[in-house]
Amino acid sequence: MSSSQPTPSPGFVPGRVTRRAAAPAGKPGSVPVKPGGAAGAGMPGKGGTKPVPVAAKKPDTASISATIREAAAAAKKRVLAITNAHVVPVEGAPFDGTVLVEGGKILGLGASIQVPEGADVLDAKGQWLLPGFIDAHVHLGMDPEGEVGSTSDVNEMTDPVMAAVRAIDAVDPFDPGFDDALAGGITAVNVNPGSGNPIGGLAVAMHTHGRYIEEMVLRSPSGLKSALGENPKRVYGEKKKTPSTRLGTALVIRQAFMAAQNWMALPEPRPRDAQMEALAMVLRREIPWRQHCHRADDIATAIRLADEFGYDLVIDHGTEAHVLGDVLAERGTPVLIGPLFTTKSKPELRARSIANPGKLAGAGVEISIITDHPVVPINFLVHQATFAVREGLDRDAALRAITINPAKVLGLHARIGSLKVGKDADLVLWSGDPLDVMQRATQVFIGGKPVYSFDSETRMGASASRA
Repeated sequence: MSSSQPTPSPGFVPGRVTRRAAAPAGKPGSVPVKPGGAAGAGMPGKGGTKPVPVAAKKPDTASISATIREAAAAAKKRVLAITNAHVVPVEGAPFDGTVLVEGGKILGLGASIQVPEGADVLDAKGQWLLPGFIDAHVHLGMDPEGEVGSTSDVNEMTDPVMAAVRAIDAVDPFDPGFDDALAGGITAVNVNPGSGNPIGGLAVAMHTHGRYIEEMVLRSPSGLKSALGENPKRVYGEKKKTPSTRLGTALVIRQAFMAAQNWMALPEPRPRDAQMEALAMVLRREIPWRQHCHRADDIATAIRLADEFGYDLVIDHGTEAHVLGDVLAERGTPVLIGPLFTTKSKPELRARSIANPGKLAGAGVEISIITDHPVVPINFLVHQATFAVREGLDRDAALRAITINPAKVLGLHARIGSLKVGKDADLVLWSGDPLDVMQRATQVFIGGKPVYSFDSETRMGASASRA
């Protein structure tokens, strides 16, 4: 399939969808008129009669509400057929054909699949159709676009152990960054607390469109954030508190886990303790330990702590992870690598290179690529993958690094990250190959609902209303 840019459908999807249906009998919507009557019958004047007063009838609100609910349910069950698309399922070979959506899920897909009668049809005209991208490490909604200082809710740096704070309590779904995510073809993100604390708090995985965060959540909590290296030692060293060194940071983490083990060993019913309950989820392997670390020696400490306490480890950032690539691959420890479009702004980043994702993947490590938004603008996620391909990363591995691999890290691979029957219909139409920087997302769907469209005439994108 050529990656040359086809003409994308401008405007929002509802205005471009056609209905495949049998011709209806009669003319629905016409108003029957009695013989000899007219539209103005009943009004005074020639050929009319005296007006007959009619008592005002109280609206039947129950019937109206029921009708609205029935209409909404019918719309949700209606089949959407995206035809004439170059489909890239990620887990499976690409093909030219159709994807069917019903009830927010993928109903079917294939090169010769039949479009059901009555389906809404969107002709992709040769555009590329992929699963929505996933950025597994962002601070979206916690550090709002265009605002600085006191508006940031990323770090609660009043105590080194903040296991119980929850990112979900600080996410503003109206942050403009969510619109940028849609423009970049990103339909799901994992919002993390920051790295100022040795133990920073609980993350949340969520969709990138909505007004009420409870309806956007995919998994909460989706992990517990921790940080090794320069950030926590700098924050608390300046306060003349522990930790001020790397060994102090490891001590804080060890003491917290030991306290949680002691709490878990208490007879039931145990006293409620928000910190202990959060740490216990990690020790019971219900959620992963999301370990911020850059240097190879910090990654070694992360492995040591994981072995000591027996939890599921995920390496976030992993600037020097390629140094221990064979060790990480043997353990099956995933690495979320990035952000890649940054300068080497501190000693931990001296080995930062866009070639590192290829080195890690070549060693057999399952990688995901991240922006750490707003460190790198979230809509640049796919461009980081593109440049990593230029520097040696296999292109299929690059697509997996922003789709199914992060879905696995988040424990959501049964729902999102690839195109399969029964998965969520989080779909993105691209004007061409998304790894070509000249192509763009033209239509975005979350749960089969259109949430973003790019107008090729005005050269502007628009998100669906969140109201």
